[in-house]
Amino acid sequence: MADTIFALSSGAPPAGVAVIRISGPDAGEALQRIAGVLPKSRRATLRKLRNPADGSELDRALILWMPGPSSATGEDCAELHLHGGRAVVAAVEAVLGHRPGLRRAESGEFTRRAFANGLIDLAEAEGLADLLTAETELQRQAAMAMAGGALSRQVDEWREQVLGLSAAIEATLDFSDEGEVGEDLPPGFVERCDAVSAQIGAWLARPRAEPLREGLRVVLAGPPNAGKSTLFNALVEHEAAITAPEAGTTRDVLTSSVSLDGLPFVFIDTAGLRDDEVGHVEAIGIGRAKAEADRADLVFWLGGEGQGPDVACLWEISAQADRADLPAKIDPRHRVSAMSGAGMTALRGDLVAFARSALPRPGNSALNARQHRLLGQVHESLSSLFGVSDPILCAEGLRDARSALDRLVGRTGVEDMLDALFGRFCIGK
Repeated sequence: MADTIFALSSGAPPAGVAVIRISGPDAGEALQRIAGVLPKSRRATLRKLRNPADGSELDRALILWMPGPSSATGEDCAELHLHGGRAVVAAVEAVLGHRPGLRRAESGEFTRRAFANGLIDLAEAEGLADLLTAETELQRQAAMAMAGGALSRQVDEWREQVLGLSAAIEATLDFSDEGEVGEDLPPGFVERCDAVSAQIGAWLARPRAEPLREGLRVVLAGPPNAGKSTLFNALVEHEAAITAPEAGTTRDVLTSSVSLDGLPFVFIDTAGLRDDEVGHVEAIGIGRAKAEADRADLVFWLGGEGQGPDVACLWEISAQADRADLPAKIDPRHRVSAMSGAGMTALRGDLVAFARSALPRPGNSALNARQHRLLGQVHESLSSLFGVSDPILCAEGLRDARSALDRLVGRTGVEDMLDALFGRFCIGK
């Protein structure tokens, strides 16, 4: 039998209201011991909470009783909506903690029980984790779509189609064993397989979740004293980087997360790049600058040395370009002065336009690395069937596709990553 767990599920006190959640087989008895007779299910009721040891009053609170399986975790659940002072919360938690059979919840344990009891699948749990950490409107919308089951419903649809294809192939194999038909594939099999593969391919081509979750990485690169740090400060709108007339002021990588028009960015200031002989510390900074440019979603190259930060020319360079082979002369995409503000509005507008094309569209689900890998396996399994006429090989490929779909939503083979996922949740969620 599972333990009964409890935790503060609202923000840290002091607060206007503090919500303590209890879940498990002894949730009802625990609620009765401090609040008296159980209230009607799913109806907020005002009660005095008392310490069962001495009858002293702990608080006057709204309580909720939600018997399973129709609850947030699929188990019997109770909620105590307390006054949000630290002493009130501590007193109630102390009483609950002294009761045999009750223990404090671990990070994400309530949500993990919802997953274990079939109320949500793995993709929905991942969406909920993203929702808890969302900082921009676009992140919130994408996380809501995933937590609401957008990907899960699509996976169910693909799984039904793959099951239908498998059933047709298995029937062919059964009849073939009896010698009633040859080894031809069922009518329409190739076309149906191609249609599912095309749908999955379209999902794989969508923008990924990582840039949305972490922010588009925009690296400011260029020679020393080109104005990178001045522009960096202007973009993040505070003096995050030290600026000075001397070349080589920036020796390390400096990052700052910013939301522009509800879109997440990570701006990265780097050491100036030059081929001259440099000291050991500056050489390390240059190496780190090149490494950041290699993993950037966008690189801004500022004009050559001597132009100064107030007249720096800015170019947009593909993140895949070879930095060593930049042309000697290229037309600037933007001319900006981070000091006077000239051109900054156009630059920010261009950044937002780039992000809208590179990030998921509002309300669309975005695949994370795990989901993309597994869906890629499904696509590969289905694609491998093109031109195959042997029903046995087709049946094996379809079984592989079903297995990957099941792992995607957590039906099988996911125990090794559950701890890491639910560890992302706060205690009480």
